[in-house]
Amino acid sequence: MSAPGAARPGRRARAPLLLPGMLALLAALWGGLLRLGWQLPVPPTPLAAFHGPLMVAGFLGTVIGMERAVALGGGWAYLAPLASGLGALALVAGSPGGSGPLLTTAGSLGLVLLFVAILFRQTAPFTVVMALGALAWLAAQIFWLRGWPTYRVAPWWAAFLVLTIAGERLELSRVVPVSAAARAAFLGAVALLLAGLALTVADFDAGVRAVGAALLALAVWLALQDVARRTVHRPGLTRFIAVCLLSGYAWLAVGGVLALVHGGVAAGGPYDAMLHALFLGFVFAMIFGHAPIILPAVLGVAVGFRPSFYAHLALLHATLVLRVAGDLLGWLPGRQWGGLLNVVALLLFAANTAWGVLRPPLTARP
Repeated sequence: MSAPGAARPGRRARAPLLLPGMLALLAALWGGLLRLGWQLPVPPTPLAAFHGPLMVAGFLGTVIGMERAVALGGGWAYLAPLASGLGALALVAGSPGGSGPLLTTAGSLGLVLLFVAILFRQTAPFTVVMALGALAWLAAQIFWLRGWPTYRVAPWWAAFLVLTIAGERLELSRVVPVSAAARAAFLGAVALLLAGLALTVADFDAGVRAVGAALLALAVWLALQDVARRTVHRPGLTRFIAVCLLSGYAWLAVGGVLALVHGGVAAGGPYDAMLHALFLGFVFAMIFGHAPIILPAVLGVAVGFRPSFYAHLALLHATLVLRVAGDLLGWLPGRQWGGLLNVVALLLFAANTAWGVLRPPLTARP
């Protein structure tokens, strides 16, 4: 999508832009374990309080911004991931003077501007849906700056990720076309999600339930329409990606059902289960599946597929089941051990991916 000769950082120069996001992920995981009650060294920075912002705005916002910047091209496009990455560093350092929230908000504004440029080049349903996701992130950051509690901002952060991923999957409908009725159903679910978000401002409980219904509808749509239903029968990396996607849609449905049942809860087990079914089960299943494709495009490093990749995927799902069961049954050890093993699953993913880069198998598929 970039113009010929457009100035942009080389692939090696992009890695430093991603490092703050990686640090944000590690800090978010540390903060998450502290929130679960594990007796770990407590840093001077309130990582437990910044767990959600570090994960969404610091890590995921930086990664998504980088991916969009690479697709668009032009040196200015990299200001978005740079801003969110610097904001992540400020949050890890304690956000002196409120620079962390301000910089991550600047990163979300940068992503919106990236999509303005993308829409000028290609206006299509999938680019519009992803642009709406960027706007949801910007709205979330503004609400956070205004002092909204994290539980009220969370649906907007969730919409950012769900709309981004759903838009990317809709893009593939150009390869496997969907019917007009199916496309209308998709857009209806997106409209319901946006309406639910707006409703959370006036009636948080009703808004969250509407968002839950939209998430459930999107999960069903993706499970039925995604090309992964066909590619899951192919061997190697193609099957692994499909398994990641389909299992992620199952967690999206779980998150939607929990939101429908429990509504606008602000804390406790159901709140934890609802958020982590979405942010961990759905989002990280997508990351597991897309990493072998995104890393070569963004950093120019090949990731050789290995059957051991199924280990971190299986561990993520199994430990998330344990955590959600602990949440819903009031079983604290299940919640705590599930959360700890969630972190182990993410670290195993990082190790398996690094091994696939450093020692790709001889029969690695592209």
